[in-house]
Amino acid sequence: MTKTKINADLIKERSKCTFNITELTNLIDGGAHLTEERKKREEKVLKEGIHIDQVPSEYLSHKEKYELAIKKASLMFKLLRKWQEEENTGMENYRAVLGGALGSAILEDGSPLTLHYVMFIPTLMGQGTVEQQAYWIGRAFNVDIIGTYAQTELGHGTFVRGLETTATYDPKTKEFVLHSPSLTAYKWWPGGLAHTANYCIVMAQLYTAGKCHGIHAFIVQLRDEETHMPLPGIKVGEIGAKLGMNGTNNGFLGLEHVRIPREHMLMKNAKVLEDGTYVNSPSSKLTYGTMMFVRVVLVNDMCNYMAKAVTTATRYSAVRHQSQPKPDEPEPQILDYVTQQHKLFVGIASVHAFKLSANWLWNMYNNVTAELESGDMERLPELHALSCCLKAVSTADAAQCVERCRLACGGHGYMLSSNLPTSYGLVTAACTYEGENTVLLLQTARYLVKAWQQAAGASQLTPTVAYIRRVTSGRRAPPFDSSLTGLIDAFHTVAAGKIGLCVANIEKRQKEGLSYEDAWNMTSVQLTQASEAHCRAILLLTYHEQTEMQCKNASPELREVLSQLVDLYVVYWTLQCVGDLLRFTSISERDIERLQRWYEDLLSKLRPNAVGLVDAFDIRDEILHSALGAYDGRVYERLMEEALKSPLNAEPVNRSFHQYLKPLMQGKL
Repeated sequence: MTKTKINADLIKERSKCTFNITELTNLIDGGAHLTEERKKREEKVLKEGIHIDQVPSEYLSHKEKYELAIKKASLMFKLLRKWQEEENTGMENYRAVLGGALGSAILEDGSPLTLHYVMFIPTLMGQGTVEQQAYWIGRAFNVDIIGTYAQTELGHGTFVRGLETTATYDPKTKEFVLHSPSLTAYKWWPGGLAHTANYCIVMAQLYTAGKCHGIHAFIVQLRDEETHMPLPGIKVGEIGAKLGMNGTNNGFLGLEHVRIPREHMLMKNAKVLEDGTYVNSPSSKLTYGTMMFVRVVLVNDMCNYMAKAVTTATRYSAVRHQSQPKPDEPEPQILDYVTQQHKLFVGIASVHAFKLSANWLWNMYNNVTAELESGDMERLPELHALSCCLKAVSTADAAQCVERCRLACGGHGYMLSSNLPTSYGLVTAACTYEGENTVLLLQTARYLVKAWQQAAGASQLTPTVAYIRRVTSGRRAPPFDSSLTGLIDAFHTVAAGKIGLCVANIEKRQKEGLSYEDAWNMTSVQLTQASEAHCRAILLLTYHEQTEMQCKNASPELREVLSQLVDLYVVYWTLQCVGDLLRFTSISERDIERLQRWYEDLLSKLRPNAVGLVDAFDIRDEILHSALGAYDGRVYERLMEEALKSPLNAEPVNRSFHQYLKPLMQGKL
């Protein structure tokens, strides 16, 4: 098909934009120099053509998808290695190319090498001794070896203490013997484990001198470095097709009395001496590092998927015309319908909210990690609680956002060529991996309950839970304040009220004769809700404060639009949580009516800037990979172009007609 000019509706939308789009792009990236770096990186990678498929991957077999993913991932690593030699860059390029929007554009359904750089290398860095790091990290960085990380088992996932794989120390040979004592002890799910990795960090129960010392990390060689054949005692394979992420090569691993050298236990924290003496870690919490790192990265990844989804749906909504509410007038753009704005604009705001919160959390992670190096672990529980609830809320919100965008695109959103179903498969998977969301919310709840008890006992509270003291002090709730800061404050009041109710219910049930564990379980629904309320309060406050800081040097026009997005996000969630506000604050029906009007007014104000706001995410068409969301708005032409790529369109009559359909129609089948 002959390419046409940019769609007239999109030209009109862009002309209405009240702010400088490039200014916002630079702000999102963290500065004009970082935007330039990103664009250069994208250009450098995409000009290699790794992302171009001869046949769309949806038409490939499961085996062919894996082989294509390996080809692409290998070419990307080759490119990164070349950059490393030329520019002497470190982990930054790995994270930017493999873990961001660019990586997901090339490997649309997941990469079999992701865990190599997201879990294998960071675990070596975080839990290996200086000597172990010197030996392993260089080999891993150069991809001399390919690693993965195996914790989850067929029978156990989030309950890490319940893992069955054992590592028993043999002082005679100075080796550990790793073993899977049952089928449920088989490792299950690690990306790249099936046919890609030749080394693996295996989490196992450590036994020495007949005593179990809990879960520790061990480096296990899975395959011969030359032939890639599994080594003796290694039972490894792929777990099968999934809803999404079918390029990640998720595998299973059984170990039959596999021996490894003593030096293959990661011993930065706990150690086993040659004679089998176990030297305990200064704190069991030191092993949290890798998982917290991954959860922080995940929040950022969710921003990328939400940005792609709202870009696709917003541009499509500007191009799509439907219905005729006013006789004798043209069909309006579906973006003019307030219901469509309601579906999409909060998604745009969510990208900014989670992006700023992810940056804030990343800074906190780096600060706490630096404190850990000096032996200060005071803020580690706070970071753990925050990373748990932000991972849970960001992945759940991203899944809802992508699905809402898919629905906003009607039937066309159901097409794989829209890229929305594929994105949904990827984000909904994140609700489960690296910590199932309900379990993570309950982990945050344990921290919140402890914080409540500390507040009641007049102990000092960490900054993110200091608001609890307001409720424990017994002060009366002030009149409802419907200003922006008042609404954010109300969310803290709701969170504190929910935490207090949970504590009261647990204590009441204990008095009625239940054990603490049973009382906790009976209260667990309320506990997850309290954790989510805490997270919402943190998100709203962080988004507001970080935007204020971000806008100090912004133009008045951009500052106004970003402030409107913050207002929209806060008011949207206030209306979503109105039941909680009625329960824990003095909000009135009149307040709710005013909030609804405010929300609808914000939708109208943001409407002229909708396309400009998603353009500012600056997602190249090759990365967006959507027939509905391309910059030029050629929606219908691109849909037809993608349809014609179907192998079924290669011939006018499929052979099944002569084999089955014609005999059936003639009564000769």
